[in-house]
Amino acid sequence: MSRSPVPALRRAALALVAGVALAACGAKTLRPERYVGRPDALFVAGVTELRAKRWDNAVAAFEKLTTDLAQRDTLLPRSHFLLGEARTGRAEHLLAAQSYTRVAEGWPEDTLAPESLLRAGRSYRRLWKSPEHDAGYGQTAQATFRTLAAVYPDARQAKEAQRELADLDQWFASKDYMTGFYYLKRKAYDPAIIYFKSVVTNHPETPKVRDAYLRLVETYRAIRYAEEATEACTALRTKFGQDAEVRRLCPVPAATRDSASARPAAGAR
Repeated sequence: MSRSPVPALRRAALALVAGVALAACGAKTLRPERYVGRPDALFVAGVTELRAKRWDNAVAAFEKLTTDLAQRDTLLPRSHFLLGEARTGRAEHLLAAQSYTRVAEGWPEDTLAPESLLRAGRSYRRLWKSPEHDAGYGQTAQATFRTLAAVYPDARQAKEAQRELADLDQWFASKDYMTGFYYLKRKAYDPAIIYFKSVVTNHPETPKVRDAYLRLVETYRAIRYAEEATEACTALRTKFGQDAEVRRLCPVPAATRDSASARPAAGAR
């Protein structure tokens, strides 16, 4: 992956301007128009405001830079990234996600690209407040994390993306389970079955699988689908055989118990 470092002389100039900015910059409103023709100075001023958590000033600085800088300027991807940081500080998570995504889309070879995708996914995740709410932002977060893991599999951020995906999987499972339970309570059995099956099929590693199977047994029995209820019980006993509720709802059939008790012990003649 290629890097786009600021040249040494430019870094020295930025450091010098930063010292002046840190000494002179208070809590006043930053006016980007005062930096016309001095993008380096505006960048340093924006960083100073960001570090001081003066989010409005930082947003103003980096918005101006993302508008004015040339596409090949090494400060441009960094300005988009830091604009995302400033917008996160203002809890503008959708705008932050868009800024982070701009980095990965515009400069996929830049070292900031994996981190930008990670932060974009987390910004979308913050917009999905709970499993009960619409999962649109959760799905966007999921797609973003999957892109990160696929495009940058060796990056440190890819492992973090996998953890984020596992957490999201539990939320999706909870959402489907709650929807199925809603339909079950209203005796709308067909949609209840669809959602419980979604938990079992699409989120098999989540804790909600046990609950979904239990509700499937109850639903099948309510509509007298004996064969399907038996299959669900078999799956439950296989996966959660020691669970007390599973043993109560799905006891081992008598024929199976009798067969097991009649089988001779190992080594018996």
